[in-house]
Amino acid sequence: MSQTLSPEAIAFIARTESEARRAFRLLRETRTLSASGTLFFAVRIPGEDKIITLNYLGLWEEDPDKPQTAVIDFDGNSLWSNPPGGAARYLKLFRTHDGVQAISHIHTPHLGAYSQAHAALPLLYVPNRRFRFSAELPVYINRRQKEVDFILEAIEQDHQVPGIVEANGGATVWSRQGLRDLVNTIVLLEEGAQFQILSAALGGSRPFGPGVLEQQWKMGKLVPADAHVTDEGEIRYADATAQAAE
Repeated sequence: MSQTLSPEAIAFIARTESEARRAFRLLRETRTLSASGTLFFAVRIPGEDKIITLNYLGLWEEDPDKPQTAVIDFDGNSLWSNPPGGAARYLKLFRTHDGVQAISHIHTPHLGAYSQAHAALPLLYVPNRRFRFSAELPVYINRRQKEVDFILEAIEQDHQVPGIVEANGGATVWSRQGLRDLVNTIVLLEEGAQFQILSAALGGSRPFGPGVLEQQWKMGKLVPADAHVTDEGEIRYADATAQAAE
């Protein structure tokens, strides 16, 4: 490895490669990943302006879960091993938002269906609302605009939005907690998309019933236990000072 990487960074890379192997296997075995195998991760190295990129190389490899790993700095300079592939296009996101720890571009069957329809994904599956106020994933259609700039605009409009649907492609999903949280988010978004598509045979997904948002947001600790949330998502705090601050 390059002398530009600290011992702490090298140890983090090794741990992240191990997690990526498990993530690749999980996404493949749960059929979250589509058969073509379009998938990569980019993960921030803690305390350094560098990211690890981990590409899934697909089933033709002797070891399909072994990531193709590279390390680049925030200027796009290669610091170790393989070319970073498509992950380099998200460097502007890492530079702009210190809190973003990991990102993935992935093709999944049901998020892919929304992408083919040029449809935003409504977050009507309760696990996808438990820890965020976001109501949908926006859809990126105009590729004359860079994807990362569309993502930055989406975050500016909704700080908690976890991803976007890429028209005619797949989805891009990110996390402020790291690779494991990122993979869990991908699984739940794909699961929600699948359930919503299946529900079309029964008349389609319905809005949340009474009390769902209050229940979920309290479970996710997004609102205090003594707050009231209307069925339209308006938060009414018991403490008037907190409500004014909101």
